[in-house]
Amino acid sequence: MWPFFPFKKSNNSPSAKTVVTGNLQKDLNYLKKAFFYPDNKDLIVREIYIDTLEKEVVLLFMAGMVDRKVIEEHVIKTLIQAKPSNVDSKLQEDIVKRMLSIQNTTVYYTLEKAIKGVLMGKTIMLVDESKKIFALETTGYEHRSIDKPERENVIKGPLEGFVESSLINRSLIRRQLKSKNLITEGIEIGTSGICEVSLIYMKNIANDKLVERVKKRLKQVNSDNVQGLSVLEQHLEERPYSLIPTMLYTERPDRAVAFLQEGHIILIMDNSPACLVLPVTFWALFHTAEDQYMRWPYGNFTRVIRMIALLVAMFTPAVYLAITNFHPEMIPSELLLSIMNTREHVPFPAYFELIMLELAFEILREAFLRVPSLLGPTIGIVGALVLGQAAVEAGIVSPILIIIVAMTGLSAFAVADISFNFVVRIIRFIFMISALIIGLYGIALVLIGLLAYLNTLKSFGVPFMSPLAPSGPSSKDTLFRWPVWKQWLRPFYLDPKDSVRKKPPKRGA
Repeated sequence: MWPFFPFKKSNNSPSAKTVVTGNLQKDLNYLKKAFFYPDNKDLIVREIYIDTLEKEVVLLFMAGMVDRKVIEEHVIKTLIQAKPSNVDSKLQEDIVKRMLSIQNTTVYYTLEKAIKGVLMGKTIMLVDESKKIFALETTGYEHRSIDKPERENVIKGPLEGFVESSLINRSLIRRQLKSKNLITEGIEIGTSGICEVSLIYMKNIANDKLVERVKKRLKQVNSDNVQGLSVLEQHLEERPYSLIPTMLYTERPDRAVAFLQEGHIILIMDNSPACLVLPVTFWALFHTAEDQYMRWPYGNFTRVIRMIALLVAMFTPAVYLAITNFHPEMIPSELLLSIMNTREHVPFPAYFELIMLELAFEILREAFLRVPSLLGPTIGIVGALVLGQAAVEAGIVSPILIIIVAMTGLSAFAVADISFNFVVRIIRFIFMISALIIGLYGIALVLIGLLAYLNTLKSFGVPFMSPLAPSGPSSKDTLFRWPVWKQWLRPFYLDPKDSVRKKPPKRGA
């Protein structure tokens, strides 16, 4: 019999122990004990005596999470050099209002709030005989410089990508969308490690019910620590066992701004060089940012090519298996004889060859991603050439299958979104198995089931295939798009407050 361990319920309401007492040593000891000081070397405790106030002040902050130059120049130096005329000894707030040149300061009345402030990178200031704790905005994480996106190649457009700093990422969005209606709200999640999610939306466009729904889902996240957006996405998704993603992960600020102007919501976190866009539809996963930057015929041409590549990546191996095994009469006689000649000395059946080659291609792809960047291209090219040529010469596989697998693999690379790319690669195997069982009828049944399933999916209440199914008013930006000056309707499936952009005047000849 398993032993029974009772669980204690946590009480988040302020208690007598957590309220600031005004006794400097007592409050300081509580904070030191909470951070296991002095064993925890990251907690920095700086004691300062202010002659003008005849009081002691203590600063607490985490090493590596603050800008030390700001603390030294605007806090410590200012307090030490304070003149009597600058301070009213009766008002503790004068320390912050008159003496410190810090841009943003928050007042805490509980020690638990102070602990969270330290964990968020703020500097906590305790003043003797004061029942208030001042949280100074001195956050200054180390981060890499802004560079172009790594996974979303830029063909035409801004060469800027998100970095691991939430503050920098928000500034990149605001630089491209200068609007007073751009709202950023901070929501804390996690119990063991405090994480803050920045929820960004346009106040005059985004639907209030959608915003509240996203907030509610964020507050329902029950985890010790959420390390980044990739983990947060798994907490927020409605169908965790589904192959189809219902949120969009993008590294490009310009793309995030485009979604904000339609009424979508953006989520940003520290440690994640990207943002989450929600809700999304199938067409959002299919599109790229360059579709709008390019002229109308060029953008539509690339979309058609991408759709053809999507169909080739999903159906080519399955169609080959179905035709060769069940429907050989559909192939011209000359082509059928050519295929039979290439397979004359191959000891394995076609389905075994195809599955073996597909798995080998996936292994090469995974190896290409894991090896150092300088060796990756070399290993990928040499591995494919050597293995393919050796397999054909040894009579293990037929040349036609090498062509099919290569075409399928290259077509999959045309799918830009990484989550959607995984969907295509996995569904390809499902189509292959169905084709192996009952041929083209199996492919048709799986395709019908897939389309029916896509029509049942919703992303935060938005149908996944809209505005096509169900059909609704929009700028018709699906497989094809209109010129940008004709896209004056926002998607009605988001129910935006302002559904009509500024309609352009009629263009003259």
